[in-house]
Amino acid sequence: MNDIRLVPGVDKLQQAINEAAEMHSKMASSCFTDIVAIAERCARALKLGGKLLFCGNGGSAAESQHFATEFAVRLTAQRDRRALAALALTTDTSLLTACSNDYGFDHVFSRQIEALMQPGDVLIMLSTSGKSPNLINAAHAAKRLSGTVISFVGEKETPLDPLSDHVLHIPSPSGQRVQEAHLICGHMLVELVEDMLFAPDDIGSRNHLQTNHPTA
Repeated sequence: MNDIRLVPGVDKLQQAINEAAEMHSKMASSCFTDIVAIAERCARALKLGGKLLFCGNGGSAAESQHFATEFAVRLTAQRDRRALAALALTTDTSLLTACSNDYGFDHVFSRQIEALMQPGDVLIMLSTSGKSPNLINAAHAAKRLSGTVISFVGEKETPLDPLSDHVLHIPSPSGQRVQEAHLICGHMLVELVEDMLFAPDDIGSRNHLQTNHPTA
C-alpha cells in the first residue's frame, strides 16, 4: 500500500476530522441548554395535538426531510412508538414549482405555512447562513399565525435570530461542519422529544403518552 500521506487531499481530510472533533467538544457546552429548550417546546406542541414543520435549502432541505421522517416514522427500532405529526415543506415538487413560478422562490415555504400552520405548531428552519429570503419569509408567516419559530444556524447572529423563539447556534465557521452538527442535534432532538412524550418502559407500544412531563 502506498504511503497514505502522499494521497492528494489527505491533509484536508485530517483537517476536517480535527475541525469536527473540536466542534463536537464545543457543542457539549454551548448547545446543551438550547437543545433541551427546543425539545421541550416541540414536545409540548405535539402533546397538545400540534405538528412540527421543517424547511431549509439544499443540504438543509435534505436534513429537513430526514428529521420529519424520524418524527413521523421512528428514530430507532428500540422504541416502536406511535407516529408524531411532522412534515417537511421541501418535498412536493408540484407545489414548489408552482409557487416559484407564480409567486417567486422567496415564498415557497411561507405559502405552505399559510395553508398548514395552526396556532401552537412549530416551524423548525435549518440554515448555515440564516440569510435566505424564503426562510425569513417563512418565519414571518409563522409568527403571524401564532406559531413557534426555531432556527438551527451557524455560529454568527443571523437575520433569523430576532424572528425566532429559539435559536441553536453551532460553534463553527464551516458550512460543512454546521450541517453535520445540525444532523447530530436533530437526532438528539428526536430522542429527547420521545423521552418527554413516552414512558421509559413504553417499548413496543404505539399509543401510550407520558401525561406528567413538565414542559415550558
